[in-house]
Amino acid sequence: MSDFLQNMAASSAERAAAVDGRFSSADFDKPVVPLDIGGFGIIAEIKDRSPAEGDLATPGSDRAERAGKYSSGGAAAISVLTEPSRFSGELAHLEDVVAAVPDTPVMRKDFLVEAVQVSEARRAGASGVLLIATMLSDTKLREMLDRAWEHDLFVLLEAFDADDLRRASKLLDNNADRERADTGQLLVGVNTRNLRTLAVDSDRLQKLAPLLPAAICVAESGLQTADDAARVAGWGYRAALVGTALMRSDDPESLVAAMREAGSRRAAA
Repeated sequence: MSDFLQNMAASSAERAAAVDGRFSSADFDKPVVPLDIGGFGIIAEIKDRSPAEGDLATPGSDRAERAGKYSSGGAAAISVLTEPSRFSGELAHLEDVVAAVPDTPVMRKDFLVEAVQVSEARRAGASGVLLIATMLSDTKLREMLDRAWEHDLFVLLEAFDADDLRRASKLLDNNADRERADTGQLLVGVNTRNLRTLAVDSDRLQKLAPLLPAAICVAESGLQTADDAARVAGWGYRAALVGTALMRSDDPESLVAAMREAGSRRAAA
């Protein structure tokens, strides 16, 4: 695990320890919105800042308004960063987005290390969570997946290398996980960002494509244009998680639509 991920794991563990895990059924009364990737899906991200890119949210920017534009552009889901120390996120940002786009699934993106954080996301209204394979032992990953399935959430399982993808593939030997993959609730992402240098490795998506498991696979980080979406669709990815390009776009609705349409055309070819 990189130094960056180790630091994020330690910070996340402190936050998890502070969560009151005495949930009641009333804590989970917000609806879970089903995820439908379609031909090619865009998971459109909202984040105030990035360690690699700096501040992304402009003064006075309205995340609810931005979420509405993502949804109008046809985003399959909206990812919201809730990590506070390096991304200036908080769980309240997710709650704002859930309230703004009640018909679009919203995913908690964070460096989650404990199952209680999955329940915390569900309480806030999330319909999905991101889990980072390399941060979690097999036992811990199993615990967190089971908690997600208990809440009927979708999971984007993020991989960085061949070993991560082999672990993801092995999960599909489990009937519950296979069923979730078959119904599009267990997705596997490949993140192109080097978490030591924070630079994007543009070759990683193509290099790892032959190892993609039998699930909807998501290209993460570094995609900027409709042509990028078409290219990764040609390598077998069925979705893309797009953050910085959308946060910096003057017309994120049109960019979401263009990437979704280009990816769908290439996937159908």
